[in-house]
Amino acid sequence: MQKSTPKYLMYIGLTMVLVGLDQWTKQIAYQNLLGQPPIDVLPILQWALVFNRGAAFGFLNQAGGIQHYFLVGFAMVVSMVLLVWLWRSFTHNRFLSWGLVMVLAGAIGNLIDRVVYRYVIDFIYFHYQDWYFPAFNIADSAITLGAICLIADSFRFGGRDQ
Repeated sequence: MQKSTPKYLMYIGLTMVLVGLDQWTKQIAYQNLLGQPPIDVLPILQWALVFNRGAAFGFLNQAGGIQHYFLVGFAMVVSMVLLVWLWRSFTHNRFLSWGLVMVLAGAIGNLIDRVVYRYVIDFIYFHYQDWYFPAFNIADSAITLGAICLIADSFRFGGRDQ
């Protein structure tokens, strides 16, 4: 084992914490929102249970079921690539590592839903008057924040650990 293995394991542990948080909040949403109308939290925020059988923003939601196998396979491949990428790069750049951890956690969180339920549980709904942003969850938020970190890293905003 390499000298930096504990740091890699710390990132894997953080990934699992984020996956756990995602799964926990989805279960709370499912238990409290199933069969209920949306709950207003703020004038622009609702809790509303949505079962997404497609990809981001409901893309492929009505594809007849074949998308399930594609999305499960895609999430598995992406997760494996991210694990290898994290292993190879975590000692060089914090922004890149954090971005990879968040995207990995989000991919695994939604993958668990797809394998267990055949859909992803979404429950966070932002809106303004009659405009509604597609429902999302903690995993989706982690993927978005991770992508922002990866973009920032590409512009070298993250700095290098070296």
